[in-house]
Amino acid sequence: MKNYISILLVIFLLSSGCSKFLDRPLENQAQATTINYTDLSLMYQPVSGVYRTAASGTFAKWISVAIRSERSDDIAPGNDDAGQVAIHNFQSDVTVKSYWGINDMWISMYAVVLGANSALAELEKFGKNIPANDAAKTKQLAQYQAEVRFYRALAHFWISRTFGAVPILGIESNDPTNLGAASKSSVEDVKKHVISEMDFCIANLEDARPNAATHIGAVTKYTALMLKAKAAMDLAGNNSGSTYWDVVLDCTNQIINSGQFSLFSDYYQLFKKPGKLCDEAILELQYSDFGKSTGDIVISGGPGEEWGNFFFFQGPENTFSTVITGPGWMVPTQKAVDFLKSRNDSIRLKTAIQYCGIDGNPDTFSFTPDGDKISGNASRKKYFNGKAYYPRSQMTDSRVDYYGANNNVRIMRYAEVLLMNAEAKIRKGQSGDAQVNLVRNRVKLASISNVTLQQLLDERHAELICEWWGERFNDLLRTDQAATVLPGFVKGQSDYIPIPQAQEDVNPRLK
Repeated sequence: MKNYISILLVIFLLSSGCSKFLDRPLENQAQATTINYTDLSLMYQPVSGVYRTAASGTFAKWISVAIRSERSDDIAPGNDDAGQVAIHNFQSDVTVKSYWGINDMWISMYAVVLGANSALAELEKFGKNIPANDAAKTKQLAQYQAEVRFYRALAHFWISRTFGAVPILGIESNDPTNLGAASKSSVEDVKKHVISEMDFCIANLEDARPNAATHIGAVTKYTALMLKAKAAMDLAGNNSGSTYWDVVLDCTNQIINSGQFSLFSDYYQLFKKPGKLCDEAILELQYSDFGKSTGDIVISGGPGEEWGNFFFFQGPENTFSTVITGPGWMVPTQKAVDFLKSRNDSIRLKTAIQYCGIDGNPDTFSFTPDGDKISGNASRKKYFNGKAYYPRSQMTDSRVDYYGANNNVRIMRYAEVLLMNAEAKIRKGQSGDAQVNLVRNRVKLASISNVTLQQLLDERHAELICEWWGERFNDLLRTDQAATVLPGFVKGQSDYIPIPQAQEDVNPRLK
């Protein structure tokens, strides 16, 4: 892991290997060694490759998840890894710049961008073989391009949220003559780029809930609307007078008014198998063993072993089980526990916080709500992340590796849409009560009236607590509360993780 691989190598590998569609196609079938671009039945395969690349070793890769989540006050590293500890404590010295994990995250994220660019080049070759009068195939091509461009934009969005000013790499970046020459774009320009890309996606993606899409679980018009709203919310920041709040309101209104989404009734089960691709899901990374006791575990069209580490590394150090176990990394903080308890937020507490014995004492044990026995541990970690907990009773029979097979990872949910809509309304002097109370009532909390901005932000904190995409940290950053809430945070210095030294060495324009 300490042998750094430059982004040049990633670009070279992806640009030279794009003709094989990046990875295995849907359902883990064997690949063709040559592509017949006149066979339009193959046109979805490069799209499938992007889903696989984005999901398997990238967006849900354990080190990327750790880096995003550990910058908040809800999650701590749970280990003595110097790089993760430095990131959690907002150090920006050589410990962070030379840390293998941020370089791995950088490479992985840009692999999605470059893989998407390669897929778009493949789609263009298919497009040249679509008859001029075939409107259906032309529309299908545009939809496939939009699916790919969504993931390319999402990767840029997360890269910028993590590293700040970063390169925007279009399809021309896969030309080997451009290797290592990319210049940085500002955070504002990256977010504007995401919004522009989403306008194309909104116009061309399927008008369906993801669980009702032609390819079940694929990104749709509503996934793009939510990402556009998130980018606009970042641009609006803490300025209630920003016109970007109009964009947030418009996008979230479209999702709500579509009538296609609803909150899953059981918040605890939402993150487990019963909640998989429910009507609340707007974006999930899919992970399946097809309900079979043996054979491949597949993630969005390819092998899923790497992604299983998402669940495994957040599993408890459990001596009482050979199944529900792991290193116990990415640990909920006492501050997160105290916050939920102070609100009498019992359902969210039960969901997000699972206990390791009694106060982490290795001579004791505890039981999860599903009856799994969890021991204390020598490092006396009190908690493990309940949102990444997969009960033994829900695992496929005979599957004993704690890799979360046959469950998905939730990225975007309708509950957050409601809260984004409420925030936009409150900032514009309107009432967000109805949206906030829908979310509160789902977890058996009483309705409140005249919801203030801080009450809304607290509700976001509680609803999204211990999730993996950096929303808590980003909320503190955009509302200018980070310096007062996060120990060690220095405004203007701690906003972003420094670009990896390995990447600056390759491309001086990144300095």
